[in-house]
Amino acid sequence: MAFQQHDTQFRVLSDEELDAWRAIPPAVASDCMNRTQVMNAAIKPIRDGQILCGQARTVTTMVGDCGPICALISNARPGEIVMVDAGGVEDTAVWGGVMAEEAIHRKLGGAVVDGAIRDVADMRKAGFTMFCRSVVPRGPHHGFGGIIDGTVSVAGVPVRSGDIVLGNDDGVVVVPLEQAATVLAAAQAHLLKEEGWIRDIRAGVPIPKMFEMPSAK
Repeated sequence: MAFQQHDTQFRVLSDEELDAWRAIPPAVASDCMNRTQVMNAAIKPIRDGQILCGQARTVTTMVGDCGPICALISNARPGEIVMVDAGGVEDTAVWGGVMAEEAIHRKLGGAVVDGAIRDVADMRKAGFTMFCRSVVPRGPHHGFGGIIDGTVSVAGVPVRSGDIVLGNDDGVVVVPLEQAATVLAAAQAHLLKEEGWIRDIRAGVPIPKMFEMPSAK
């Protein structure tokens, strides 16, 4: 079965815009979206300290099929992050070391797989930025079908090509592209506010007083 590719156009962020987003932790971005747009806790980096920041390219794949993902890797732009809706299936990998090598060669920004991957040691050694649900040796087939650049659901979060993907040791948050300016401004203001909280704590102000929490009775 052939896969489909949607004709999706989105605004490509400038290097300056992405630099501003690199200063925003995923947790802060989510706080500024009413604590939404957070992938579930199963999605974690394959190595401590990995950072994601870039625009999404989406792909939905049939269970155990890597074909559409390979096609997307081959035509994604440098810095873009491959967002894979693999149905959350944990027992068949849809991404492996060879695919990571091409992603590195094409200077992609990383990947998030709502499903399984394999060849993790190779990816760690190569420095590829990968977030996933599980790791398993069983590899995929290809040719069953899928969709590139459609709206996907990755670990409970809707994602469209062009959306902003932020990831660190906490997990992954997605900022809808049309909300980028509003969320970025709110996040920058939130970070300044947090700096003030830290100064107050170091000056001896208790957290309950700082946030005017109810007193124990």
